[in-house]
Amino acid sequence: MSSISRRELLTGAGAAAVLATTHSRASAAGGSVHIATFRFDVTPPLGHACCGGWIKPVSAVDDPLEAIGYVLLGAGAPIVVCAVDWTGILNEAHVAWRTALAEAAGTTPERVAVHCVHQHNAPLVCLDADRLASAHPDLPRVVDRDFHRRCLDAARMAVTTALKSPRAVTHIAHGAGRVEQVASNRRVERGPDGRIKRMRGSSCRNAEQIALEEGLIDPWLRTVAFYEGKRRVAACHFYATHPMSYYGDGRVSSDFCGLARKARQKEDPGCTHLYFSGCAGDIAAGKYNDGSPAAREALTARMIRGISAAEATLRPEPLSRVDWRTRELRPAVNPELGPAALRELMEKPKDSLVTRLRPAFKLACLRRLERGDPFVLSALRLNTTTALHLPAEPFIEFQLAAQAMRPGEPVAVAAYGDEGPWYIPTRGEFPAGGYEVEHAFLAPGTDEQIRAAMRELLA
Repeated sequence: MSSISRRELLTGAGAAAVLATTHSRASAAGGSVHIATFRFDVTPPLGHACCGGWIKPVSAVDDPLEAIGYVLLGAGAPIVVCAVDWTGILNEAHVAWRTALAEAAGTTPERVAVHCVHQHNAPLVCLDADRLASAHPDLPRVVDRDFHRRCLDAARMAVTTALKSPRAVTHIAHGAGRVEQVASNRRVERGPDGRIKRMRGSSCRNAEQIALEEGLIDPWLRTVAFYEGKRRVAACHFYATHPMSYYGDGRVSSDFCGLARKARQKEDPGCTHLYFSGCAGDIAAGKYNDGSPAAREALTARMIRGISAAEATLRPEPLSRVDWRTRELRPAVNPELGPAALRELMEKPKDSLVTRLRPAFKLACLRRLERGDPFVLSALRLNTTTALHLPAEPFIEFQLAAQAMRPGEPVAVAAYGDEGPWYIPTRGEFPAGGYEVEHAFLAPGTDEQIRAAMRELLA
């Protein structure tokens, strides 16, 4: 650790910083910026709900789930970024995560970004949905609250420990590698009127659907890396696809994206590797995945090759600028959500679990919007490279639009932040219908609000 004191690191003293409620900028000259990486276990116990409770609960653990992150120090108040191997963290629970990490790092929640990788044999945590479901004794619990509290305690401990040994950040780098035969668009089978006929899901064995075009995707995996001199300290990998090969069997796994990250971590133990899922609301591996164990192995290998390809293009440059921006989003509710009808759906004991539990998540988002609690979007600029943090499951068009807003400069996108809204289609896709539109909790006008916020964050 340099001669800069821990107090200076936590407050940003010693760095040229300008603070505002939504914007901070700091010079990184002279090694004033430091990074502290952390990781902790978030594997759910046996019997815990998977994916909100409508698929088989945890019966075994094939490989553990992790939360991995970093604290950036010396650029104003500390900045915290964390990726969690869960299906999602929503609404009140997402605020709880950001608050816990902020308290441990000595910063404020708006300077914390928490994202999920979105594996499905994993927890989907919404405390409000859990309260609604618990009113029906025949419904499973959405989340074990004691387990959730233990995870927040582990988060605080991990950050506190990490801050004892920060590393200087002298250089940063951006790289990109093409991923072959992983991502495909789910919404390619349409009728003459443009409406979705069938969705090509995370896995597919229908020959006709497999033969359909790959569709609109972003084939590039992007890596943003932090260096201390010539030593790489942390590498953040971004790629847009649903990260499931198969699920619903109760066997906890970080699946092919998490397994690729773990393989790279094993090969490169001196660097902390993080993985973020991009705008994959309409993107999955269905064209290239039949849902078999062999397919999971093949997808993992392709992701490893993509990470390696991106890392091969990394060219470290001295860090001269750190910029953190946030924008609050207060969208309108999807007019299709009617509270009375949703409660009625939950009260039908003969219906399937998924039919009865999904309304609890819709009601939770509806209540949140009625309270006016905002969703927070943020961007971390490192020299000319930007990591953009978005909520929920936006369609791939948002990621491509963000990159087009800064032509010639790298933009890496992490989605699956606060997943309270579930899917965020583009406005033009609402008339086409389909699964994602049916489970979009926000109004079509959210499209324009998000694009406006992205333009401000990337300006």
